[in-house]
Amino acid sequence: MTPRDIWIRIATFVAVTYAFSSIFMYMVIASGEITVLTAFGGMWSPFVGVLVTRLIFPDGRRRGSLAGLGWGWGKTRYQVLSYVLPMLYVLATYVVVWLAGIGRFTETAPGTVAMWALKNVGTGLLTGTVFAFGEEVGWQGFLVPQLYRITNFTKTALLRGIIWSVWHYPLLLGGVYGAQDTPAWFRLVCFTITMTGISFAFAWLRLKSGSLWTGMWMHASHNKFIQGIFPGVTVGVGAISWYVDEMGVLTAVAAVVVAFLFWRKRGELPAPEPL
Repeated sequence: MTPRDIWIRIATFVAVTYAFSSIFMYMVIASGEITVLTAFGGMWSPFVGVLVTRLIFPDGRRRGSLAGLGWGWGKTRYQVLSYVLPMLYVLATYVVVWLAGIGRFTETAPGTVAMWALKNVGTGLLTGTVFAFGEEVGWQGFLVPQLYRITNFTKTALLRGIIWSVWHYPLLLGGVYGAQDTPAWFRLVCFTITMTGISFAFAWLRLKSGSLWTGMWMHASHNKFIQGIFPGVTVGVGAISWYVDEMGVLTAVAAVVVAFLFWRKRGELPAPEPL
């Protein structure tokens, strides 16, 4: 197999993923809300992208096979790190928000912490992983290893982040994803930096562990902490959307720090699979 062959497979995967997910994105934008159905369909589009790509290009496997995507568990410490990492970088942004007076704890959070934790960390984790799994079979299972075979770690992480970011753009511009009280250009810039920055961690953990499950845990944890847990215990004082969430400047800065830390560890990664 040549690098050109791999680029063709990557392009096919991205095209199918974008095309299939556009159905659900249209439904979301037309209705003005994200439902369980549209969220599930959209987030499982990368899975469909991999399946169709493998049907077209079996690469010596049974046509449509999903083998070789990193189904093994790998070392548990990488799975744990994958779940804990988003909590750390999201917490860092909210510590700044709390200390600067941009936001404060809700009055009800301390008295209901047990039920809040059960809902957001316990039961929420199950649904979060189911949704995230569909994406990460594509991004982590297929895209990252294929890019790494024909580029280096830096380009792999950057391309993963850009492809992932652009995939979300219709929802951002359609006004149905994230806070809408900041300019569209600001949301797009911060979101792209955030998604690309944390993609360095996603890619490193996938390549180091050999397991796509690291992506599922990190994705589910990221969504839960940045969209549910920390916003759920914080009341904004002023324009908090400029600073937090996936489209805030503090989150973008935190993501750049994450990218730098994992980029420095690129020398610890195994050699790419031979062509």
